[in-house]
Amino acid sequence: KAGAPEDPVSRKYEKKGKFSNCNGKRKVQYESSEPADFKVDEDGMVYAVRSFPLSSEHAKFLIYAQDKETQEKWQVAVKLSLKPTLTEESVKESAEVEEIVFPRQFSKHSGHLQRQKRDWVIPPINLPENSRGPFPQELVRIRSDRDKNLSLRYSVTGPGADQPPTGIFIINPISGQLSVTKPLDREQIARFHLRAHAVDINGNQVENPIDIVINVIDMNDNRPEFLHQVWNGTVPEGSKPGTYVMTVTAIDADDPNALNGMLRYRIVSQAPSTPSPNMFTINNETGDIITVAAGLDREKVQQYTLIIQATDMEGNPTYGLSNTATAIITVTDVNDNPPEFTAMTFYGEVPENRVDIIVANLTVTDKDQPHTPAWNAVYRISGGDPTGRFAIQTDPNSNDGLVTVVKPIDFETNRMFVLTVAAENQVPLAKGIQHPPQSTATVSVTVIDVNENPYFTPNPKIIRQEEGLHAGTMLTTFTAQDPDRYMQQNIRYTKLSDPANWLKIDPVNGQITTIAVLDRESPNVKNNIYNATFLASDNGIPPMSGTGTLQIYLLDINDNAPQVLPQEAETCETPDPNSINITALDYDIDPNAGPFAFDLPLSPVTIKRNWTITRLNGDFAQLNLKIKFLEAGIYEVPIIITDSGNPPKSNISILRVKVCQCDSNGDCTDVDRIVGAGLGTGAIIAILLCIIILLILVLMFVVWMKRRDKERQAKQLLIDPEDDVRDNILKYDEEGGGEEDQDYDLSQLQQPDTVEPDAIKPVGIRRMDERPIHAEPQYPVRSAAPHPGDIGDFINEGLKAADNDPTAPPYDSLLVFDYEGSGSTAGSLSSLNSSSSGGEQDYDYLNDWGPRFKKLADMYGGGDD
Repeated sequence: KAGAPEDPVSRKYEKKGKFSNCNGKRKVQYESSEPADFKVDEDGMVYAVRSFPLSSEHAKFLIYAQDKETQEKWQVAVKLSLKPTLTEESVKESAEVEEIVFPRQFSKHSGHLQRQKRDWVIPPINLPENSRGPFPQELVRIRSDRDKNLSLRYSVTGPGADQPPTGIFIINPISGQLSVTKPLDREQIARFHLRAHAVDINGNQVENPIDIVINVIDMNDNRPEFLHQVWNGTVPEGSKPGTYVMTVTAIDADDPNALNGMLRYRIVSQAPSTPSPNMFTINNETGDIITVAAGLDREKVQQYTLIIQATDMEGNPTYGLSNTATAIITVTDVNDNPPEFTAMTFYGEVPENRVDIIVANLTVTDKDQPHTPAWNAVYRISGGDPTGRFAIQTDPNSNDGLVTVVKPIDFETNRMFVLTVAAENQVPLAKGIQHPPQSTATVSVTVIDVNENPYFTPNPKIIRQEEGLHAGTMLTTFTAQDPDRYMQQNIRYTKLSDPANWLKIDPVNGQITTIAVLDRESPNVKNNIYNATFLASDNGIPPMSGTGTLQIYLLDINDNAPQVLPQEAETCETPDPNSINITALDYDIDPNAGPFAFDLPLSPVTIKRNWTITRLNGDFAQLNLKIKFLEAGIYEVPIIITDSGNPPKSNISILRVKVCQCDSNGDCTDVDRIVGAGLGTGAIIAILLCIIILLILVLMFVVWMKRRDKERQAKQLLIDPEDDVRDNILKYDEEGGGEEDQDYDLSQLQQPDTVEPDAIKPVGIRRMDERPIHAEPQYPVRSAAPHPGDIGDFINEGLKAADNDPTAPPYDSLLVFDYEGSGSTAGSLSSLNSSSSGGEQDYDYLNDWGPRFKKLADMYGGGDD
C-alpha cells in the first residue's frame, strides 16, 4: 500500500527473522535501494517517504541488511501490490492478530529432565501515535500452550497498564487479547515496557512472565518552534562576504532521528533590500547566518530585518511543517570616516595674563556613529606654539575642540599667535579606507593689552642696619616697575604694614625713612628681621597695585644691661647644704651678652658680710650664705652683673631671697613663712589696693543710703525744703483754695488715725510719730518757753497749735522737726544721730517743753538715764 508517509507499507516479522541469528544478538543495519521513496528503521519497519501513484517503477525495490560486526550482507526484494479498499469492520474481521505463545518450562518425563525450548525474543510491537481507532484496538494475543489442560487467566503489568499512566493497555483475562484504549502520544511516552503473566484459577503462576515492548511510532504532528521569536545580531560595516553574523535555532518535538524532526532553515525575506537583496545567507542545517555580499555601510543602512523559516521533513515544502522568526541584524560602526574641520581658519582673542579661558571653538563633522571612539575627535597643536601656552580639550557632547590658555601671555612680548591644529579620531581608521587619517586647520589668536600690576624688584628687599638708628634717617629706596610699556602711567607708594610704626615712604620716589628708633629687641622683630610691606599703585583704568616687602636685618648693639634670673629664690638659715644658682638674662646677643661677671656691691656692708657669690662659668654663678646662721625672713640681695659688650654694660639686679628653717634634706619647714615669701612685693601691693578700693565702695554705699534716706524723709515735710522758713509760715497762714496751694500734699496735715486705721497696719511696723495703741495718760498743757531765733518761734507756735487742739496728739507736730531748710539757724538735724557731736550741744531746754520731751532731753543731753 503506498499512501501517506506515516502509513506503513507492510509488517513482515518473518523477514526480520531471516536476518537474526539464533541468539538474536546481531546488530543489523538496513538500507533501502530507493531511499528517496522508502525508508527502513532499525527495527525493520518499512515506510513510504512520500506519496506517489503506484506504478511499475515503484512496484519493486530491494532491502539490504549488513551485520555491523562481521560485515555480512543480505538482501531481499519487496514487491508492492494494490489491495481493494476495505472498511474498518472488514479489516478487523480479516486481520489476523499476532499470537504470542509462552515458551515451555523444564519438565520431568520418565524420570529424565527434559530441556524446554529456548525463550523467544519477542519483537517490539510498533504502534503509530495519534491513531484514530476504533478503540479498544487489538494489538496481540498472548497464549500459553497449557491452556489446553488448565483454565488460565492472563494479565499485564507495568506503566500504561496497572501503573501510571494506568488504563492505556488492557488484556482479556480469558482470551489473552492485548488492546490499546486510546491514542498514544510519542512526545509524552515513546516506549512502553509491559510484562505478561499467566496463572491458574487459584492464582498460581503457570508460566514465566514475558516482556512486551510497545514502540510508539512518530508522526509529524509538531511544527518547529524557534527558541526566540526575535533574534538580534550585529555585523561590522564593511565586512567581507562570509563573515559570521549570528545563529538562529528552532526545535521540533518530533523524533529528531526521523524526517519528522529534521529541520531545514531558509531566509524568506530581507528588508531593506539595498545595496543587494541577498546580503545574507543561512546554513539550512545549523541556522548560521553569514554575509554573502559586500557593501555593508552603517551610514546608509543601520539595520536589516530578516524573516527566517524553519521546516521539518528535511525542508520538504509539501509535507513539512514550518514556522518563522525575525532576525534583526544591526550594522555596527567602524571608523571609516575621519573628522573634518568646518572651516580652514578659526579666530579668537585672549587678554594678557589670563589662563583657563576659552580662546576659540573648533568645530568638526564626522559621519560615524556619535559618541563612539570612531566619532570622538582628538585635537592637537602641531605648530605655532613652541612654549606650550595653549591646549585643546574636546567637548564630549558636541565633539568641538576648545582652545584654552594654560600659561599667561605677555602682550608686551607676543601680540598674536597663529596655531596649526589637527583633528583625528580616538581609534585609527579602518583598513582599506582611502581618506586621510586627520584634518588640519589654523587658529589666529589676538592678545589684548590690559593694565597690569606694578611689581617691586627685588621682592623682598633685604637691608642690614644697626639697631638704635635715630628717627629721620633715610634707609633705602624701594621702587616698583610698571610692566605696561605701552601705557603712560604714574606710580605712587603707600605704607601697607609697619607693625612697630618705625618707617615712612615717600609717595613719589619710594624713599624709606625712619620715624622712630629701631630696636632689635622689639617683639615685632623675629630672628633679627623686621618686615614692612609697601603698596605701589598706578593710575590706569582700572587702577592696579602691587605689594613689596622690605626686610631690615637689625644688627645688635649693646643697649641692654643684664639682669639676674631668677629674681626670687630660697635658702636655709645655715649655709649648708643649700646654695642658690643664678644666671644672667641679657636681651642682647653675642658678643654683647655673655660671658657675664657677677659681684656683690660694697654697700650696704651687710651684703658682703652675709653673702658671697661665686662665678661658675660665663653665664652661671652661685650665691651662698657667708655667715653660719641667718635668721629666717625675706632678704633683698643686690647683685652686680656685667656683660661682655664693647663697651660693657652692667646692672644691679635685686634677688629676693627667702631664708627659712630647713629639715635634714634642705627643704623649708616653715609653712607660714613659705606662704608669706611666696607673695612678692607686687602681689602684696595689689592686695592692699583691692582692700582699699573695697572699703571706698562700702563707704560710698553707706553715704548713698543715708542720702537716700534723707531724701525720703524730706519728701514727707509739709514745707518745701528749698523755700525759706518765713515763706513757709506765710503760706500756711493763707486761707482759701487759691492757685498757690495746689502743689502741696495736704494729706501730710491729716491725723494719722484718719489716714491709716490701725486695723490695716501690719503688726510691729509703726511710724515714730503715731499715737500709741495703748491708753495714754493725760499730760498737762506745756508751757511756752522762749527760744531765740526764728526756728524757736516756729516751734513755739507749732506747740501752741498742737496744745490747743484737743483732737490732735502732739506726735503729729514731730513732723516739723525733720525739716532741714536752707538758712536754718538750727543746722542739720542729722547731728542727732552722731555720738560725737551730740555731747557738745545743750538740750536742757527740751525739759521746758513738757514730760513728753524729757526722754529726748535725757538721751541727747547727757542725762543719767
